[in-house]
Amino acid sequence: MNIKHITLATLLLIPAAYAADKESMGGKPMDHQGTNMEMDQKAAGQTATATGTVKKVNMDKGTVTIAHGPVESLGWPSMTMGFKAKPDQLKMLKAGDQIEFGFSSKGMNSTITRIEKQ
Repeated sequence: MNIKHITLATLLLIPAAYAADKESMGGKPMDHQGTNMEMDQKAAGQTATATGTVKKVNMDKGTVTIAHGPVESLGWPSMTMGFKAKPDQLKMLKAGDQIEFGFSSKGMNSTITRIEKQ
């Protein structure tokens, strides 16, 4: 058998293999919902609450830098980091404010969902 025959056989078998794979569920699409909740939650992001001190407000970038305590629900230690926030949330803040806040976190992006001065 030469390379032409192998290539031709491969090209002819790919559509058949694809069709066989689709038929394994009786032609019904597979429902992946709920099969891996941890993965779904990570894809959607996680929510948490924390307390901290406002270090910097940047209206131009739409961010607030907060030195916060540990976030046990996410396994985070105390740290200082930036969060995205809405303009109406930012305008009520200044450096030094003690706050309690809720946020959603997806990878390296965290967004304030709720914020209250203490």
